[in-house]
Amino acid sequence: MTKHEGPSHADRDTDPPVKWLDKPEKHDYPAAASYLSLIAGPKAVNRAVKALREADTVSFKAKDLLRAAGLPLLPADDPDVAKELGRVRAGTALSPCLIICGNNKARTAARIADGYHRVCASYHLSEDTVVPARIAGF
Repeated sequence: MTKHEGPSHADRDTDPPVKWLDKPEKHDYPAAASYLSLIAGPKAVNRAVKALREADTVSFKAKDLLRAAGLPLLPADDPDVAKELGRVRAGTALSPCLIICGNNKARTAARIADGYHRVCASYHLSEDTVVPARIAGF
């Protein structure tokens, strides 16, 4: 059993609660680095990924993660969102998301470095689904 389980509307429908792994999977960090390399240099990316690896896992509601990142909710029929919803319905635990925190002074939004589709899938189950994440800055 995993440590993190977020609420869903499982009691209203047939969707089970979202199960989460205790820590991100190893392949999530290179995926985050690939995305981050589009917005920062190699040294900043390496520092950020190292900080994400060392960060504690914290939890936020799916709706808050999307709002903080300024990202739209992808539709449930988006292929990657649908894949994550299928994993939830199969009882497979999802990997926590990797987030780079925003900076109010620099007016930058938070960035979902890895896990955008998992956040969207969680939101489709309930906007209040608790999503574990590791958060770091640049």
